[in-house]
Order: sequence, then structure tokens, then C-alpha cells
Amino acid sequence: MELKTELEKFVNAWETQDSEKIAEARIYQLIGTRTGISDVDERSDEIIELIKTDNGLLNKLKRFSEDDLVEQDGNILKNYVGAYISKALAEEEKSPNIVDFFCGAGGLSLGFVQEGFKINFANDIEPSCVETYQFNHPTVPKKNIICNNIDDILEDISKYQRFDSVDLVIVGPPCQGFSTANRQRIIDDPRNKLYKSFIRAVDSLQPKFIVMENVKGMQKVAEQVVEDFNSIGYSVDFHLYNVKDFGVPQNRERLIFIGNRLGVDNRKIHEEICGFIPETKDFVLKDALYGLRELEASRVKNATKLENEKIGFIVDNYSDIQTNEYIDLINQNRKFKQILNHKARYNNDRDIEIYGRLYQGDKSDDEKIADIMPYKSRSHIFKDKYFKLEEEKVCKTITAHMKFDCNMYIHPTQARGLTPREAARVQSYPDDYYFKGSYTKTYMQVGNSVPPLFARYIAKVIKKYLGD
Repeated sequence: MELKTELEKFVNAWETQDSEKIAEARIYQLIGTRTGISDVDERSDEIIELIKTDNGLLNKLKRFSEDDLVEQDGNILKNYVGAYISKALAEEEKSPNIVDFFCGAGGLSLGFVQEGFKINFANDIEPSCVETYQFNHPTVPKKNIICNNIDDILEDISKYQRFDSVDLVIVGPPCQGFSTANRQRIIDDPRNKLYKSFIRAVDSLQPKFIVMENVKGMQKVAEQVVEDFNSIGYSVDFHLYNVKDFGVPQNRERLIFIGNRLGVDNRKIHEEICGFIPETKDFVLKDALYGLRELEASRVKNATKLENEKIGFIVDNYSDIQTNEYIDLINQNRKFKQILNHKARYNNDRDIEIYGRLYQGDKSDDEKIADIMPYKSRSHIFKDKYFKLEEEKVCKTITAHMKFDCNMYIHPTQARGLTPREAARVQSYPDDYYFKGSYTKTYMQVGNSVPPLFARYIAKVIKKYLGD
């Protein structure tokens, strides 16, 4: 039996507390009966390589190694697993590191991690985001993924750092005051307190590079942002990107600020990022939805824990997950046997009827639903209240509004809204990325994310300059 299978068999048995299967696991027998050199020791390099290259296995082993409830006999294996993880991560010290403020579910940092960056520390004020981030980055100590306000972190920021120096700070700060910023300095707008705090954090940490992501509307105040970073010693330049140009099947425009204190020309960095565009393949919504089970909308209100074959499962076992070029790309050619967060939400009968009547590309003002369309007297205001997605085109921008309903994100061929997993695929998250928290929170986390696939291209270029 190959090593990976042995490890997975044991940990799966442990997770289900199946004592009979635990006892049957060869790797358990080997480690549980030997204290010196063993067959497992001789294959330590193979174990380390598995851990380094298989995030799914790493996640399982990490959770196992941290479980205080493991039986005494299992503690031997627990110690082995911990040692292998430590060895596998020894190279981390040589990798560039990032600090991730307002980290959310971690889409931006995931892209950098996939390109070889390590996480120094991260923060967010939303507990569900922090839980998701911690779960999907099991090699980062939980104490370095902080659920706290950035202002509180600033009081003694050094105590949160895993590493003494910081190579890169990444951020997507919420800045509510941008709409009026043309009439005053945004640094002085009280609604932009978080933005001001971020400036102070950068000044304190003194990273070599900064990357800040925000909405297109921030262009109105972009020059002010540049000035604010200049004042603390950073040259900064910005560029408006659309992630669809980088293989993400979604129309999503985002303003990216890149700055540094090394004297590097930031315009050249943006040019190099744009240089990837001709090399990337265009994908559409159909590519992202490929291979997922067909589902029906739930008709049971206030039953978020309900799971079945019709509406789907939070954790769904697949014997053979079908993939295509896009799925292989976002999964980095890793193969999984589980699909996470693929469960349809509740919809009332009226909405389900509307979903079924509409054709792809139809909106709220379509005559086919005129007789049952709510707010029809104000259809000019609510023309996008309902929208059926088009499978042969890129998806419309995924937003956090999905936490309220998915009426603007109707599945192109099924009478329901997109599931969190489908939205996550559109955002280019890998299938093993698990979103924790309430059902509405999972939609919020996905909607507020930076697509990891897009982030990878930024990471590729910045990593090159950090290595120079």
C-alpha cells in the first residue's frame, strides 16, 4: 500500500473514531509498536514531500497533530506527524513572507502562498473569516491569525509577528468615505479610519513591498493614496485590472496599488503583470461549474443544517470528481474526492418559479415573469433584482450581496441560485478550500474575496524583485 494511502486511511479512521479501522491501519501498527528506527522513519523524506505538495493531506495531519483528545497510543503517531510537518516547513524561513490585513477568507494571500510566499501574520475582525483562514492555513499558528481590530494590533504589532522582518504587506481595506473624498483629503475622513490605521501599520512594519486592492471607484482618490504612501517613504503606482483577463471566469474590475521602498519602478511591475495577459486562456462560467452535482433549491425555510441528495451537502464525497482545464488550473492539478460547500439555499415558491421561467441572460423586466415579478411597479429600479447567468460568458461580478439572496446569480441551467462552492469556483478558489461559519457568512466570504488565480500573477512578479 502506498504511503499516502496509509496515512489517509489512518487519519480518516481517526476522524470518524472508527477504532476497528484505526487498528487495521498499517502505519498505526508500525509507529504504535516501535520507538526507534522503523519503516516509517526510512520513508520520512517521502512523507515530508507528501505534506509539502498535498494541502488536503497536510490539513488532515495538522488537525490530527493538534488534537488533544488523541488516545495515548496515538500520541506516538501524533509526535511523528508533528515532526514531519516541522521538517516539511523548515524551508519556510527562506521564503518571502506576507502580512495580510483585513484578510477576509484569504483569497489574496492564497494566491501568494501558491507562489511560494509564507504567512507572517494576518488579521480580520470577522470571526467566520478568521476561522476559515485558520482552517485553510494549518501550518500557520492560530495565534498569528488574529481576530481583532487593526487599531488594537497596532498597540504592540511586533508580538503578532512570526518573523522579524516583513517582505510584503497585502490589504483590501474597507474605505466607506471614498464617495466624498473629492471634497476633502480621504486621510481626514473619519469614515476611513481603517485606511488610516493601515497606513500607520505599514509605517510601523516597514515592509519592502505593499499591495493594496480595492474597488474601481477608488480611482477618484488614487492620487491621494499615492501621496499618503509617499509621506511614509513608499513610491506607489496603481493600475485598473479586470480579472477575466487572467483566466478568472468573471467580470471583476479591481484597482491595484503596488508600492515599495527599494527604488523599484512600480510602473514596470504593473507592465510585467499585464504581460501575462496574452498567455492566459479565457474561461467562461460553464468551465467553473463543470463536474458539480445538479441540485434543487431547498424549500424548507430556516433549516440551514438540512442536507440531502437533492439540495446538496457541506461536505460531499465524490468517487471521481470530473475536471477540466480550468478546474485543474485552480486545483493546481491536485485530485480530490470531496467537494465542500456545495449546497443549495432556501428559496420560496415564487422565486423558484421565476428561476425556471427565465432564459439565460434574462432580467427582472422580462415579460415571461411580469405576472409574478415583485416590485413590478418599480421595475426600472429593480431591473437587476433577478438575473439568469449565461454559461458561455464570464460570470457577473461575485459580491457579498449573495449573503442576502442569489436572485442576481441564478444558475444558468438549474432553477436555483449559485451555491457557495460554485461562487468560489468562479472566484478561482481550489475545491479543498473550506469556508466556515453560517451559510450566509460563507457567501459573504466568497463575495468579498480577491480571486487567488489573479493574485498569483501579482505574486509572480513581486517575488522576482524580492529575489533580486
